[in-house]
Amino acid sequence: MNTLTLKAPYLVFLGDANDLLMAKVAKGIAHWRPEKCVAQLRLPGAKADLGLPDFTIQQAVDAGAKTFVIGLAPIGGTLLTEWIGLLTQAMEAGLDIASGLHMRLCDIPELVAVAERTGQTLFDVRVPKGDMVCGTGLPRKGKRLLSVGTDCCVGKMFATLAIHKEMAQRGLNVSFRATGQTGILIEGNGVPIDAVVSDFIAGMVEVLAPENSNDHWDIIEGQGSLFHPAYAGVSLGLLHGAQADVLIVCHEAGREQMDSMEGYSVPDLARVIETNLSMGALTNPTISLGGIALNTMNLSETDALQEIARLEAQFGVPVVDPVRTGVSSIVDKLETL
Repeated sequence: MNTLTLKAPYLVFLGDANDLLMAKVAKGIAHWRPEKCVAQLRLPGAKADLGLPDFTIQQAVDAGAKTFVIGLAPIGGTLLTEWIGLLTQAMEAGLDIASGLHMRLCDIPELVAVAERTGQTLFDVRVPKGDMVCGTGLPRKGKRLLSVGTDCCVGKMFATLAIHKEMAQRGLNVSFRATGQTGILIEGNGVPIDAVVSDFIAGMVEVLAPENSNDHWDIIEGQGSLFHPAYAGVSLGLLHGAQADVLIVCHEAGREQMDSMEGYSVPDLARVIETNLSMGALTNPTISLGGIALNTMNLSETDALQEIARLEAQFGVPVVDPVRTGVSSIVDKLETL
């Protein structure tokens, strides 16, 4: 499969981050895949803390670490010059390096030279690997769920990870399919779909979630929104390549303005559902709505539960806030399909 695959377990690098917002990638990895995290490495003065052991590079290697993961999301996505010596030390100790930064590791000559000398691998998570393929649109076995959204940054990754976790805990045959840099670092493999040339988006999603046994579920992380002027293209490619049997529509309660798009309002939820089902039917005519994941972080507990109940009555599907209520009612529905 032409996807990125990282070696676990990880040594997670927090740099000198003051809080977990600066280290949100690291936080996501530690939250969703704690079993893959051997330790954290923090520079002097760092206040962010994942609750993992503080190890040196050598201590982490001795404990079995295979990959040094840069768990930071600094403004501009740059890699600080003062980190290069540390990354060199990590490769010399036997660790691969993985990064979701916009600045590519493979564009830094010093790191490329060390990787060639040591035989370690530089993983630029935002760079697709392998040959690109076009979509076929041909039916394939297995079951697939895709998260879609009314906008960007409304909880598509969190919702799919929560659904995957709940299904795995129930012993179901299920895989999480990551399509963004943070999801890939959490799962350890995937396709950075927003970095794939547009002609190949659907095809690479077919590769990411291939034909499988009839009882197997692929839970596919969504990106963007069909209604976002900048990112609708990647959302449509995902929708067609996924051939989803089930859509989970993600929405932030109370959001009125599209992310970073002045003058564009968040569309009506009913319109979003109808449009996604209509577009998805091109490659799967039996596509259906499996539930709504509602981000209620800006509502009180009482108002959140009232809004969840209102939407359930309106649309006739399970409505959850993955943080407040969990996703068990959505998984209950999936088990009947």
